[in-house]
Amino acid sequence: QVQLVESGGGLVQPGGSLRLSCAASGSIFSIDTMGWYRRVPGKQLELVARITSSGATNYADSVKGRFTISRDNAKNLLYLQMNSLKPEDTAVYYCNTYPFPRADYWGQGTQVTVSS
Repeated sequence: QVQLVESGGGLVQPGGSLRLSCAASGSIFSIDTMGWYRRVPGKQLELVARITSSGATNYADSVKGRFTISRDNAKNLLYLQMNSLKPEDTAVYYCNTYPFPRADYWGQGTQVTVSS
């Protein structure tokens, strides 16, 4: 049974930074690509960033240059460093597999609120 637990969210002022973590139980990191997703109420789920097992990354245009995704395969950890945060980054952030997020992998997510 694989579980994903996201953490690191919080309230931050515009321009601030947060580092999100995703801890996985089980050997989920044998899966090639992992992603960070975010959901805003009333809007579609958005892929923010993804990373392959070898470290190749890709970002949504809205976060390019501000967010950095990384992973530690040995520790089953996925990270999202978020800098220069904007109010429009406010969302619940989740980690999951890419390109097909598994329904049974969704965790509770971590809330990120960017507000002055």
